[in-house]
Amino acid sequence: MAYLFLMSAVLLTGCSGEHASTPPNGGHRPLPAPTVSVSRPSLPAAVHSDAVLPAVAGAVGHEAAITIPKAKPSGKFVVALLTTGHGRKAGNDDVVVVNYTAKTWNGGKNLPNTYGKEVAPKVFPVGEGAVIPALDLAVQGQQAGSRVLVVAPPAAAYGTTGNAVLGVSATETVVFVIDVAKVLAADAIVSGEQRSVPGKLPEIQVGHSPATISVPDTAAPRRLVSRSLVSGPGPKVKTGQTVVLQYSGAVWEANRAKNRASLFDSSWAQHHPITVVIGRGNVLKGWDKALVGAKVGSRFLLVVPPGLGYGTQARKGIPARSTLVFAVDILAAA
Repeated sequence: MAYLFLMSAVLLTGCSGEHASTPPNGGHRPLPAPTVSVSRPSLPAAVHSDAVLPAVAGAVGHEAAITIPKAKPSGKFVVALLTTGHGRKAGNDDVVVVNYTAKTWNGGKNLPNTYGKEVAPKVFPVGEGAVIPALDLAVQGQQAGSRVLVVAPPAAAYGTTGNAVLGVSATETVVFVIDVAKVLAADAIVSGEQRSVPGKLPEIQVGHSPATISVPDTAAPRRLVSRSLVSGPGPKVKTGQTVVLQYSGAVWEANRAKNRASLFDSSWAQHHPITVVIGRGNVLKGWDKALVGAKVGSRFLLVVPPGLGYGTQARKGIPARSTLVFAVDILAAA
């Protein structure tokens, strides 16, 4: 998928010194369940109702109380809108932040939910297959602030393999109550007036298209530069959070004295923001150092020296020992 290809540019962490290493699992540690099943039967078409449905109590934005009927599940994949929100509708390539409560139909076992301390809110691009269908299809077309009831047979939940970690069998129907907390447009950027930078640092311009970077005709800094260009109004990013970012990146040396640098990567070019777990060695060390503690809604100019980037390793479009320049918008953190 384009989403995973894009992330490969920054989800390779530099270790101490001038060498870089690849984090476990190809650079991106998996987020807590619900995740994509490895074996899945054909997905039935979603319906909006069924003869027997679980009862749901509680307010949007809080853990739901789910009451399972005594009847057996019908096997239908149900996506039922319970509360209509008033925010942006979630479309393909948008990024959503959702909270959920979950329970098995058989036995009524409570599963980890995002309203406790077990699981963080789920952040994912819509329509990319990054999560199980029960979540991905449930949010499509829903407005921020909505609550959705999902009755997910195995094909829409954890497939024919089930989920041993959660104690969900291969034949289990799972009930989700999903709250769409936030919807971020595929071309979203932070708002606010951008401050200027000194002449010895690159200049960036950001719109609803790949950010442009202009590199000065000077030697690259030897240390990490993290310059806030737009001060965000949101909370500070914490280690271990999933952050939603827009970014463009260029190599300093190859673009020195150029008014418009050639970009080696850009989330805008891939038509949606990226989501990464920050502060845990899943991204370039320079990103972890600069973005933990930054405020949501901020824009940053980052200049990452080789020791905090790829070191002696060359990447596509990035020679070994390159200093990297990034324009980064922090859209959300959960």
